[in-house]
Amino acid sequence: MPTPPAGVAARRLAVDALVRIDTQGAYANLVVPAMLERSTLDVRDRAFVTQLVYGTTRLRRACDWLIDRFVLNELDPPTRAVLRLGAYQLAFLDTPAHAAVSATVEAAPRKVRGLVNAVLRRVADSARSWPDDATRLSYPDWIIDRLTHDLGHDQAVAALEAMNLAAAATERDDGYIQDLGSQWVAEAVGACAGERVLDLCAAPGGKATHLAGSGATVVAADLRESRARIIAENVARLGLGAQVGVVAADGLAPPFRPATFDRILLDAPCSGLGSLRRRPDARWRIAESDVDVLAALQRDLLAAARPLLVPGGTLVYSVCTLTDAETLAVDEHVAAHHPELRALDPPGAPWQTHGRGARLLPQTEGTDGMYVLSLRLDPSGPPDPSGPPDAQDAPGASPSQ
Repeated sequence: MPTPPAGVAARRLAVDALVRIDTQGAYANLVVPAMLERSTLDVRDRAFVTQLVYGTTRLRRACDWLIDRFVLNELDPPTRAVLRLGAYQLAFLDTPAHAAVSATVEAAPRKVRGLVNAVLRRVADSARSWPDDATRLSYPDWIIDRLTHDLGHDQAVAALEAMNLAAAATERDDGYIQDLGSQWVAEAVGACAGERVLDLCAAPGGKATHLAGSGATVVAADLRESRARIIAENVARLGLGAQVGVVAADGLAPPFRPATFDRILLDAPCSGLGSLRRRPDARWRIAESDVDVLAALQRDLLAAARPLLVPGGTLVYSVCTLTDAETLAVDEHVAAHHPELRALDPPGAPWQTHGRGARLLPQTEGTDGMYVLSLRLDPSGPPDPSGPPDAQDAPGASPSQ
């Protein structure tokens, strides 16, 4: 069998990836690099595959609306993946119709090429008018509704549009690739040389290694050993093994003595509704009920972290989401249940004051959407008795293997 043209080969690989994401629950950011590693595609076509898979996955609801107007019968996953891929090229990449249709048809299974050709030609020739914002922007209804309620219509639409764009790669001076928003979160911690700093939910290690750049001694913890190993690999690659200790530890029961750390970063697990541009399939995985479950976890993690602060120490709470439940409501809980944690002034521009903390919207600087809340433990406040009395000291924690 002759080797297909590169553009067709790239589209075939993209279709295979889309089918795995749709039917096997594969994560785009994991499956695409693995498939590309096994391929013989050149650099240009590898980038094209990533663009096709990420873009089609993000905009699959919009693509489905474009093709379903011209489909009478149920589609199997490979055929739907091919049609989504073609519709994405026509509607969102502005690929010339003849090129998008012909190359996508050739990438389709032979038995459905006639159907793919007919449907994509109808898509190319039809006017594009969307029935609603949820379809045009390609999000589940609940995300549109939730962010519209929490941000207001105009801010929500702008944020959702920004998260449909490809994420830019930002390289730090040390070579680590990290979103600028995440770098600004690490800067908000204010770590100084000689201080002891805990990054409680640290994987993959970007913020922990950024904190180490201040000269602080950092302990980077994460629940799973596999994630702790990723942190350790990044620490070793950056030559920071003497400054960053890595532990696999449950943030709800952290194995450190009370009053151990000068500063703590709690970059808590969240719904991720501010970082959807770099996680193309996340919008289809997260359920609305998850938001409240995660908000409860965030409150519990804050309560577990608080005893680890030295009097006068600083705890910075951050999440890469935009929901009020995971930002303002968490701060309201802190104010009501932990009055000994006093809010500090929020960071300035490009951050926007949000309650006692600050919010960074995706459309502001082209970063992930973030929220930070800086809290100082009042040195005159009563000690919290809930800390583990006999746990090991943090500076002696052993790096994860």
